[in-house]
Amino acid sequence: MRLHRLEVEGFGPFRSRQTVDFDAFVDDGIFLIAGRTGAGKSSILDAVCFGLYGGVPRYDGGEKRLRSDHCEPDDISEVMVEFSASAGRFRVTRSPEYLRPAKRGGGMTKQAAAASLHEWTDAGWVGRAARAVDVAHELEEILQLSREQFLQVILLAQNRFSEFLLAGSRDRQALLRRLFGTQRFEDVQSRFDERRRAAEHALGARLATVAARLDEAERLIVSADLGGDSVEAGDSVAADGAAADDGLADDGSARPLVVATTADRLDALRRAKARADYRAERRASERLDAEKRSRDADAVLTVSREEQRAQVERDRARAAIARLEAEEPSIGAARVELAEARAAERLRTVIAARGAAQTELADASAAERSAQADWLALDIGDVADLEAWAAERLRESGGWQRARELEEQEPTLAAETATAELAVQSAADRIAAGAATREALPAQITAVTAERDEGRRAADRLEDRETALAVAESRVAAAQLAERLRAQRTVADQRLTVATTEHAAAQTALARLRQRRFDGMAGELATGLREGEPCPVCGANEHPDPASHSDPVSADDIAEAESARDEAAASEREAVSSLAALAAELAVAESRSEGLDVAEATVAQAAALDAHAQSVTAAARQEELETRLQRLMERAEELERDRDRDAAALASARERLAVLTDKAAEAQALVAAARGSFATVAERLADLETKVDTARRFADARAERVRRAARAVESESALAAALSESSFADVDAVDRALRSPAAQEALDARIVHHAVHWEKERAILFDLELRTLPEEPIELAPAEEAAEAARAAWLQAVDDAGRAAGIAERLESLIDSAASEHAKTADAAEEFEVLQGLADTIAGRGANTRKMTLETFVLAAELEEIVGAANRRLHDMSTGRYQLQHSDALAARGAASGLGIVVSDAFTGQTRPPQSLSGGETFLASLALALGLAEVVTARAGGIRLDTLFIDEGFGSLDGDTLDVAMRTLDELRQGGRTVGVISHVEAMQEQIPAQLTVRATAEGPSIIETR
Repeated sequence: MRLHRLEVEGFGPFRSRQTVDFDAFVDDGIFLIAGRTGAGKSSILDAVCFGLYGGVPRYDGGEKRLRSDHCEPDDISEVMVEFSASAGRFRVTRSPEYLRPAKRGGGMTKQAAAASLHEWTDAGWVGRAARAVDVAHELEEILQLSREQFLQVILLAQNRFSEFLLAGSRDRQALLRRLFGTQRFEDVQSRFDERRRAAEHALGARLATVAARLDEAERLIVSADLGGDSVEAGDSVAADGAAADDGLADDGSARPLVVATTADRLDALRRAKARADYRAERRASERLDAEKRSRDADAVLTVSREEQRAQVERDRARAAIARLEAEEPSIGAARVELAEARAAERLRTVIAARGAAQTELADASAAERSAQADWLALDIGDVADLEAWAAERLRESGGWQRARELEEQEPTLAAETATAELAVQSAADRIAAGAATREALPAQITAVTAERDEGRRAADRLEDRETALAVAESRVAAAQLAERLRAQRTVADQRLTVATTEHAAAQTALARLRQRRFDGMAGELATGLREGEPCPVCGANEHPDPASHSDPVSADDIAEAESARDEAAASEREAVSSLAALAAELAVAESRSEGLDVAEATVAQAAALDAHAQSVTAAARQEELETRLQRLMERAEELERDRDRDAAALASARERLAVLTDKAAEAQALVAAARGSFATVAERLADLETKVDTARRFADARAERVRRAARAVESESALAAALSESSFADVDAVDRALRSPAAQEALDARIVHHAVHWEKERAILFDLELRTLPEEPIELAPAEEAAEAARAAWLQAVDDAGRAAGIAERLESLIDSAASEHAKTADAAEEFEVLQGLADTIAGRGANTRKMTLETFVLAAELEEIVGAANRRLHDMSTGRYQLQHSDALAARGAASGLGIVVSDAFTGQTRPPQSLSGGETFLASLALALGLAEVVTARAGGIRLDTLFIDEGFGSLDGDTLDVAMRTLDELRQGGRTVGVISHVEAMQEQIPAQLTVRATAEGPSIIETR
């Protein structure tokens, strides 16, 4: 993709139309976009992005100030970008939404956003799309880059360089996802999770279904009373596996089957199913017998009902024919009335036309008399040709219209004159005020310069004071530690004294217990002697005088005393060790505190902290003072420009005042001549308009009355001719015969209805008279009662048969369903285990120790390729010191891994985070990474060729040598016909790059673009 031309108007800081010819820089290959801060350098890139994508990144989520604040209400806002791609050469034009003056009714109205796309062909520019949505769709196919990709590979905008390098894993994943479109892998993960949940649900549903089907089948058996005496021993199997009874309760009814396994329950249910099938067959045979008896009774009832209906219809037809014969005289009169009405209908239109013509003639005559009275009231005299008189008066007034406009503009002209006088005075006042401000600026610049130099000297001592502050803080911490250790040493001495005392007491108690044990050993042996058993000491079987055991001490007592003695000894050793450790720590702490106590060390720390704060404050204010000094210098330049502008404004205001004064004098002379004897020109014109309008209305009314009289005569002649050809003597006879269309339709319908019913009833009666029907009414009650009883018996049999068949079918369905679901549970469990393992692996759970999702794994591979492409440039830019490395180290607190970036430092042989780089190093690494990202994204987008590249700011953080390295990198980028645009304030770059676009703010406010 290559940009050829950019045109902006009413956009950002640009009011008038500005043109950028990118083709002019093709031979140089690299060009600089320069200008003061705020002039609008970045707005050139904003315009390119807006033209191609309809949006500006830095306005996303906020107020979209695309239209220039310098625009007048009638100015347009428009951006045109001409570019070429693999599909051809194109030109896209866009306008943002803004307010403009309404064409009708005053006020402001919203001008909708617009877009159009043209393509260059052999015949010239040809339109491709004219709606914003269509333009977006076309550009998506042509550019093959999304807006996010465009901002990463072509338009490297300000403050976005380091975004990708310093981002966390989550933010870097979000950016890579947009660039490489890997959302589909997240969809894969979601689908596997859904499949896992579905498999888990299916397995649970199958198990629940089997249990539910078995439970329902057993409840159905109980409710249908299918237990009976035929239930065999073993149909019920107790939970412990023993055989149950015959399946009957104490009252003989069936009770639910309780089985130990699903297979046992299915076997018991199948035996109950056989009993249900037998009952269904028996009920079906009973239903067939009842159905035959019901059909026979219904047949008898049907014959009786048919004869009764025929008997009723015969009697009705006889009565209907008698009524129709009585209506025959009135039907004849209706036929005569209808014929006369149809003959009179043919004259209705002619009579109506004669009446309308007479009414119109009367209205026209009245209008003529009214118009004549208005004309005579003007007292103008006899006028032969009113139209000619009116035309002559209008010609006379032709020159008065301009005078009336001038008369209406008198207040506006006076106000403009007063405004011009104020503009003259205002310009003079501004010139005087600017002179006073210019005189005060040198003193302010001198004061700020002195303050800046004083602060700079204090800031230069910041590093030494930081070191002193660290030493003071270390002394305070050591003095505090020494104070705590002394208190702990006193406590440790006390603990050692207590432990020594306890150890001596435990040793004494043990010695005493051992002595008591030795003393009482004979008595202890005597307690174990048994008559007739040998003595363990002398072997005798007789024990005449055994010793007594009055003070027993057992071996357990000795063991317990030894344990207490050992614990006391351990406590003593621990106390000795603790005291020695505290003494060593105290010696170290006293050495670090340099013999100062806490109060003395704290005073020294406060002094060091105060000195450090002074240096920090001075360093922090350096930028502020530099900015203030720069602003004062710029203010001096601005005041010089304001003086020239105000002088030009004063001359222009004086010239406009003179022009308005001459214009007012000329207008007053013309208006006075046009007024005549009237107070205003408008009154004179209104009087003439009234007279001309009255004359024309009188002439029109007179001509209209003549036309209406001629039409009245013609309508009278037509009526006379029509009466002579009809059977009516005059108009009154016609009026008496006339009937409305509804009345005629009613007469015709009545006649036709009578004839149709006469024929219909005769045909019905003829067929019924041929049947031998009795004259007495036929009774249906006996046949209906017999049919109803037979039908009730049949319905009961159908209900019983259906219930029995339904139970058998439902029982069979439940048994088959339970058996089928039971057979499928093993396959469902195996499928669930496989899906659970896959879903956990893809989602970074379970055995996936790196916590990498499938999408993160794919993006990690892309990141490795991006880092490799970046290192090819970073190695040269950092003179071999730095290399970027992709890191898949396990993230902290269980976060996702795989998208880390670390920096390998060849000087130390260690890796470190990108955040540890200096400002210039961060810029170089970010630039290399951005260019590497551009290469990979371009390759993924189908190998798009990038012939135009923009880089916005960042070079100011580089020293001279590093800047040369960056310039060599940019020089490499332009090889192969690529054009590189750079935005920078660095003077060295302005000296090295001769081809430049300069954005300059004019004295009036808007910016202009100059090409060099």
